[in-house]
Amino acid sequence: MSDNKLPHSVVISGTGLWTPPHSISNEELVEAYNRFAEQFNTEHAAAIEAGEVAAKPLSSAEFIEKASGIKSRYVVSPEGILDPQRMRPFLPERADDELCLQAEMGVTAAKDALAAAGKKPGDIDAVIVGASYLQRAYPAIAIEIQDALGIDGFAFDMEVACSSATFALQRAVDAICSGSAGAVLVVNPELASPQIDFTDRDSHFIFGDVAVATVVERRETCTSSDAWEILGTRAKTVFSNNIRSNFGYTARAADVDPFGDGKLFRQNGRKVFKEVCPMAAAHIEEHVRDTGGEPAELPRYWLHQANINMNNLIAKKLMGDAASAERAPVVLDRYANTGCAGSVIAFHLHREDLQPGDRGVICSFGAGYSIGSLVVEKIRA
Repeated sequence: MSDNKLPHSVVISGTGLWTPPHSISNEELVEAYNRFAEQFNTEHAAAIEAGEVAAKPLSSAEFIEKASGIKSRYVVSPEGILDPQRMRPFLPERADDELCLQAEMGVTAAKDALAAAGKKPGDIDAVIVGASYLQRAYPAIAIEIQDALGIDGFAFDMEVACSSATFALQRAVDAICSGSAGAVLVVNPELASPQIDFTDRDSHFIFGDVAVATVVERRETCTSSDAWEILGTRAKTVFSNNIRSNFGYTARAADVDPFGDGKLFRQNGRKVFKEVCPMAAAHIEEHVRDTGGEPAELPRYWLHQANINMNNLIAKKLMGDAASAERAPVVLDRYANTGCAGSVIAFHLHREDLQPGDRGVICSFGAGYSIGSLVVEKIRA
């Protein structure tokens, strides 16, 4: 376990959010999927009858909402997703001298975060991009964002699945505490829709696209009217195959279809629920107590936005009967699972009502398994 009790006062001084202009409801998604499933079952009727091919089960909006709490999701490109003949987004390839899509998403969120923090590009020493999926191997998306914003210093990408944002924030804190940076811009551009198998009933509804950004700096340089001191960071990983994505360049050398069965996102949802919920609750409980608080007394938990049933169970373990949507706000109903960005979206949208001295936890958990958390305290109104 990595646990950081900070030698310097470090704050979150601003956040930014970019939301794609297109939203797809459960009803729209199910209509496209069911048309695909019916067509597939018709075309493969003989093989299905012979037991050689599994029939595609139909879905419903009610099934999705009950299983996940998701009602809709934002995506960069809806047309291909809703086309039963395509079942994947259409994202035209850009030339090397054009800003890539993931960097474009990140730059938009980053500009809002910088404005909220009262910072100019020249005030930032480093850029860290953390995301569940990265559009390419290199050059780093972070360096492209750094260049687009005119930031001097260093930048790098990192990937820890759905914990990438909280792990990246911890790396930002570490850089500031070590003296290698005075202010760090953390960007989480989650372009998840190309990694979804929209022909799989049990996972086609889970993810959405989004980008968030956070400015982290030393308290003495902070001029923001909305500042949150980071009292401690904590990270933990435990290996598990229950959430996995095997998409990668080595498929070319293995002579297999890089988009074939098992190559895109898949999970054993029941095992994930059973194993991750107690891990996350215990992780948060210990972290809160180690920073001088009591879990039941904290007014706000900004939890990873993957599944409403997971969040409700973890919130109840931490707060008992006092758990509520106000104290553990939910954004996955309209954003869906946005990978590592979910807890930061919740923090961005649901913090203005808190007062100086109020504490909360930003926590994410996901594949790995990985769990990352920050205990924060509001220091300015």
